[in-house]
Amino acid sequence: MSDGTPSGVGRMPAEHAAHERTVMCWPTRADLYGDLIDAACDAHAAVARTIAAYEPVTLIARPGHVERATAACGAGTDANIDANIDADTDTDTDAGIDVVGIPIDDSWFRDTGPIYVLDPATGRRTATDWVFNGWGGKYLPFDDDAAVARRWAEHAGHDVRSVPMVLEGGSIAVDGDGTLVTTAQCLLHPNRNTSLTRTEIEVTLCAELGATVVHWLPFGLADDADTDGHVDNVAAFAESGVLLVQGCDDPAEPDHDRLEANRRWIDGAPDATGRPIEVVEVPILPFTDIGGRRVPVPYLNFYVGNGFVVVPVCGHPADDDMCGIIARQFPERDVVALDVGAVLAYGGGGIHCITQQVPALP
Repeated sequence: MSDGTPSGVGRMPAEHAAHERTVMCWPTRADLYGDLIDAACDAHAAVARTIAAYEPVTLIARPGHVERATAACGAGTDANIDANIDADTDTDTDAGIDVVGIPIDDSWFRDTGPIYVLDPATGRRTATDWVFNGWGGKYLPFDDDAAVARRWAEHAGHDVRSVPMVLEGGSIAVDGDGTLVTTAQCLLHPNRNTSLTRTEIEVTLCAELGATVVHWLPFGLADDADTDGHVDNVAAFAESGVLLVQGCDDPAEPDHDRLEANRRWIDGAPDATGRPIEVVEVPILPFTDIGGRRVPVPYLNFYVGNGFVVVPVCGHPADDDMCGIIARQFPERDVVALDVGAVLAYGGGGIHCITQQVPALP
């Protein structure tokens, strides 16, 4: 745990704070999904259309994929841009979705996109652009993904601040009041920041994202080899002081003991205000078979926006009950279960992984 004073340009708002819009990316890496690439595109379109009923959505697509993404989402189009050409039009539709052409390598914008901070005193919003290294060099190429945070922010007219540390958005969760939760499994992995100590990583998180307390959960999911244990599969803030944690009801699964260790570690730990964190467990972790593989579909990889929570499900008998637990933590929001969890998990993520919020200005 670290306790310090923010020194950057603002504080990262909680996901449940007001959004200006959501930004997503269109699937591009056909070798990742194989025969399921069409199903992956359908899943991204379903998520975009669901969110667009509540807030505007911008969908980034490779310039060559703009037409398909537009047709799938019923969206407007923006002028294509590449590394040297700026977009100069912006067309929204009644669906609340617009498509922009920007070079990308993959669709996990939670990890490749900017992490926004706000300075409530000045009203300034800044897109922090962290180093992206393809989740430790697992997926090549990633040059365009490493550049997409700045390209998107400049296209949108947002201030940008570069941060010389490897970080993916899915590896952190914040409550908006200065508390940040991550996993040691990911941020201390040797394929991320070998030259930085744990203390140096904490100092950077606090300085750039306005955190004053950092809690390190021991584990991500056992099967999460793609991201090395991102926290957005195992924990999410419902509000300041209340943390939802993913459980696993099957003692035979490796995740059973790992997720119980997480719960014990964080339950009652102090948040940035000094209050003990209240933990709410979502006790069942569903697994499903797809494309010849068995994958976990964590309910905690949900996304919170203006008036909604969209939750990945996969047809498990516990879907309704687990969504009910989540709904009780968000009484003012609609909880929408989308049966896209299996195909997104096959690709290495979930609904939270393919979305990134742009916070509303103060």
